[in-house]
Amino acid sequence: MFLTFLGANETVTGSKTLLETARGRLLVDCGLFQGTRDLRLRNWKSFPIPPNEITAVALSHAHLDHCGYLPALTRDGFEGPIFCTPNTAALAAIVLRDSARLQEEDAEFARRKGFSKHAEPRALYGPGDAERAIAMFRPIEFGADFTALTDITGRFDPAGHILGSSIITLTDGTKTVVFSGDLGRSSHPLLIAPAAPSAADAIVIESTYGNREHPDFDAELEAMAAAITRTIKRGGTVVIPAFAVDRTEVLLKALHDLQDTQRIPRVPIHVDSPMALAVMRVYRAAIVDRDPEIRT
Repeated sequence: MFLTFLGANETVTGSKTLLETARGRLLVDCGLFQGTRDLRLRNWKSFPIPPNEITAVALSHAHLDHCGYLPALTRDGFEGPIFCTPNTAALAAIVLRDSARLQEEDAEFARRKGFSKHAEPRALYGPGDAERAIAMFRPIEFGADFTALTDITGRFDPAGHILGSSIITLTDGTKTVVFSGDLGRSSHPLLIAPAAPSAADAIVIESTYGNREHPDFDAELEAMAAAITRTIKRGGTVVIPAFAVDRTEVLLKALHDLQDTQRIPRVPIHVDSPMALAVMRVYRAAIVDRDPEIRT
């Protein structure tokens, strides 16, 4: 096995790692670069290898910096399966459709305002490209072995980051490499803790927060409760921005718990985001179905 890092090195977005063997090429994650203009411009560069020479993709989770380049990859010739967990397939479909819409809206805005160097700015990809990528998802349950390449066996284990997120283990029977994906905290209020990694010859591990400590969750909760209570008591309205995938769901649970324990006033809570509402339906289905990822 030979690894080449095509993204998420010297930056924390654009995750793409190519695993090559004598029998094929497996791309682990296929994310968009995000952040500064210089980083975003990397999304427009030609892919380092022809996409039609990639045999398959293994997707760790549904965040855009791990799945957001898939529509461009399929448009440019990739035709293989995209392996992921069932909940990742459900969430990535929402994320990619939203991304395609935003790509086209951004291109149209640039055209109307005239701030692009191109007379007719184009989107990185569109809804049709997203739908082609989504059609290639091949859901695999946690703990089930699957043939990633003809000489590589894969397995997904829970990573506890967002619903469906996985630690990916790949082995040829002699050597084993583990990809952590993005790891969640063991104290995630909705999801079980990350699984212990398998014995491996190499581990590729995310390190976005590798040089810092997270604040105490209970202390953060109390600070939020105090701010909400102060605002409501003086007749105000609290507006809380939150990412649609996982953060909104965790926030709603926290607000529900704070109201149940009478630490904040019982007032209406509104979610004003079509994408977050779509994601909530996936989370609710997982809870109702007693999905093994959900903390009990």
